[in-house]
Amino acid sequence: MFRTATVGPRFGVSWLVAIYLIAGGIVAATHNYWSNLHTLKAVVSALLATIAWPLILLGVNLHIH
Repeated sequence: MFRTATVGPRFGVSWLVAIYLIAGGIVAATHNYWSNLHTLKAVVSALLATIAWPLILLGVNLHIH
């Protein structure tokens, strides 16, 4: 007899990206990148900090002046 192959739940790349960006948002927020977003430079700094959050943990300042 033939059996139908079943596939278990997969942990896709989209979940990894979502978790990475959530962690980045938390790290950026705890380092005050998401406060006082009154200029375009501040918004770009916050987005950059969210994407490159491991650099923040290494002590790199990502504020654009």
